Amino acid sequence: MNEVKLNTIRALIGEATPKIGRFEAMILLAHILGKPKEYLIAHDDEELPDTTLMTFDVYVSMRLDGVPVAYLTGRQEFFGRYFTVDHNVLIPRPDTEVLIEQALIVAPEKPEILDMGTGSGCIAVTLAKECPGARVTATDVSEEALAIARGNAEALGAEVEFRKGSWWEAVPEGARYDLIVSNPPYIRSDDEHLPALRHEPQGALTDSGNGLSCLEEIAAHAMSHLRHGGWLLVEHGWDQAPDVAALFRSVGLAAVRTVRDYGGNDRVTMGRKADD
Repeated sequence: MNEVKLNTIRALIGEATPKIGRFEAMILLAHILGKPKEYLIAHDDEELPDTTLMTFDVYVSMRLDGVPVAYLTGRQEFFGRYFTVDHNVLIPRPDTEVLIEQALIVAPEKPEILDMGTGSGCIAVTLAKECPGARVTATDVSEEALAIARGNAEALGAEVEFRKGSWWEAVPEGARYDLIVSNPPYIRSDDEHLPALRHEPQGALTDSGNGLSCLEEIAAHAMSHLRHGGWLLVEHGWDQAPDVAALFRSVGLAAVRTVRDYGGNDRVTMGRKADD
């Protein structure tokens, strides 16, 4: 009778699958081994050393505690590129790709772009790569986040100017842009989903209030920093579209509209500074 070996790739994946699912188990083990997931399938009878077993067990335990896979592997895919992430920045999400898509639709040739609250830099870097000739500025109040964003820009070959400061404090007084984009903290402090996001930086998720204060701050001065015909685009919560649209109109933005994310929820509201 053949002895069942517990230190093979097959055994580890099998043991972890009921806990965190086969897909995540394979991602974590592939990361630890420095191999693609396909390697695990082709070499599932490979025996692994005790150090690998212990490391994998720690990763599974951390995942069970709610630590996101992206923080365990240190990277996350966004708009076809991989971005470095850690606990200092939000994990890029597919919903934010809707903001990118809409920005690309309205962007003129060689646009001047401002990304406020850049975090990992995923928005700024993606727009810099997708808009030939774009001049992109990205701001954040967190020096740790800016370090991650700079690293992503360098790794992906994107030219982005980074500035430290809270919202408009980081923007030169006379600066004007064709596009101003932001994925600001918009989750209400009493939102039932917030505890599940406890491993991500809370200051990038919530304004510790009604979820609208950062959106209000951005909108308040957008008109003075937009070129004529320029657009402001922001991501927001699924139920905030009416408030954000009203906010945009109150500051003088025109052609205000909201676009839904891939799940069918209102996610990005945009408005235009009218031509003279």
